[in-house]
Amino acid sequence: MADLPRSAGVLLPVTSLPSRFGIGDLGPAAYAFVDRAAAAGLSWWQILPLNPTDLLYGCSPYHSPSAFAGNIQLLSPEGMAEAGWLKKSELAPQPEFPADRIDYARVAAFRRRLFDRAFRRFSQNAASPEFQEFCHAHSSWLEGYALFSALKAHCPQLSWGDWPEAQRDREAAVIGALKRKFRREMQKTRFLQFVFFRQWADLKAYAHHKGVRIMGDLPIYVTYESADIWLDPDLFQLDDRRLPTHVAGVPPDYFSRTGQLWGNPLYRWEVLQQRGYDWWMRRLQHSLRLFDLVRIDHFRGLVGYWQVPAGERTASNGRWMPAPAVDFLGRVRQAFPDLPFIAEDLGTITPDVRDVMRRFDLPGMKVLLFAFGSDDPRHPYLPANYPARCVAYTGTHDNNTVRGWFEREAGPLVKQRVNRFLGNPVSSREIAWEFIHRLLSSPAALAVVPMQDYLSLGSRARMNRPARRRGNWRWRLGRRAFTDALIHRIADAVTGSRRDGRL
Repeated sequence: MADLPRSAGVLLPVTSLPSRFGIGDLGPAAYAFVDRAAAAGLSWWQILPLNPTDLLYGCSPYHSPSAFAGNIQLLSPEGMAEAGWLKKSELAPQPEFPADRIDYARVAAFRRRLFDRAFRRFSQNAASPEFQEFCHAHSSWLEGYALFSALKAHCPQLSWGDWPEAQRDREAAVIGALKRKFRREMQKTRFLQFVFFRQWADLKAYAHHKGVRIMGDLPIYVTYESADIWLDPDLFQLDDRRLPTHVAGVPPDYFSRTGQLWGNPLYRWEVLQQRGYDWWMRRLQHSLRLFDLVRIDHFRGLVGYWQVPAGERTASNGRWMPAPAVDFLGRVRQAFPDLPFIAEDLGTITPDVRDVMRRFDLPGMKVLLFAFGSDDPRHPYLPANYPARCVAYTGTHDNNTVRGWFEREAGPLVKQRVNRFLGNPVSSREIAWEFIHRLLSSPAALAVVPMQDYLSLGSRARMNRPARRRGNWRWRLGRRAFTDALIHRIADAVTGSRRDGRL
């Protein structure tokens, strides 16, 4: 990663933006958020993955049917009306959506009706050069994803691994027949992806105009129920029936005596290596068209991964397996010399991972919430100990808010450590901003604060509880929460810590 100017940012998923349509989207509220972030002196907006989500998995952005497609639930209805695909009268009335939470099922049902109307209008002029150019540029993933989506919609309860063998194994004659059968459904998917990438490109360009850059998020693994694995099964540890032989997770540790069993199919790194890591190169190139900087989630899995036999109920019975990190990242550096990536290196990180990060000069992450598990003044998550080349956070999307942590999770001993760190006792109303000031004053080149912490919100505003499968990813920013007073407070803190650098 090229050197960053000393700067500050905000972490807020697109879904959390205010909107009258039940979920944050790429419409007016996103542009207004960029305006206010820029006015506050924030140079970076970090988001979560933009890929499609699935109601069956709680709409987690880390569980997607495609590593390349965009989440059409983020499409702006107002933007579609401006493009002529919807009439403004068709945007109302809409259901009474909750203001502070996302009801994903109701959102999807409402938007499905809008998308059907938009597609009917688009179908009258589907030969537009811009659309045809988009389909050609993205054909390596779009065609397969469009067919996969049609097949899954036709029989949503059935895993693709249980499809008829010829369909499962993509025999040419059967695939040709299915494309003819689902021609219209595939064209609708192409259209909605076209709209997504056009709306995203417009928003990103606007952010750049305002001096705000976008940091994206790249999950290291893909989901079994995804077009990616159906289209290229040889890249994954599957058997002859296209079922996983081994899956991903992390071993038992202090936080979990049985580890975490994620269940994602693991890569066949030897096949990827033989193919010049072509799939990964396409994925990284695709991500860097969308974002200015990319956080690689669970980076340690590129160095060594925890391999669990499929069918295990916990992650305990696994083992570490090496990945060709040096060869892989060497190829990546040839393609992307600046290496615009952040390594998510939280948790238990072994020396080999640190060695790879140093070799390729990849910055890692520091999280202030993690600094109070001991009295060690050399604790790596205390701000005074941050290297310049890192991205520092008060907390992440997987943590409680600072205030929620202080009120509900920090015991008396931890609070004593916090008070010593701050130099004075602090109340729950003050704790988030005390942390923000320390974070911004740290040596870290980039300091990122979740929007909930700028707002000093409690546990109700938490984004994700990793141990829970339901109820996550639902928090939304209030329409009037990003006030002028908050803009001035952030701007003063950013300027006072000399973080008003612009790219």
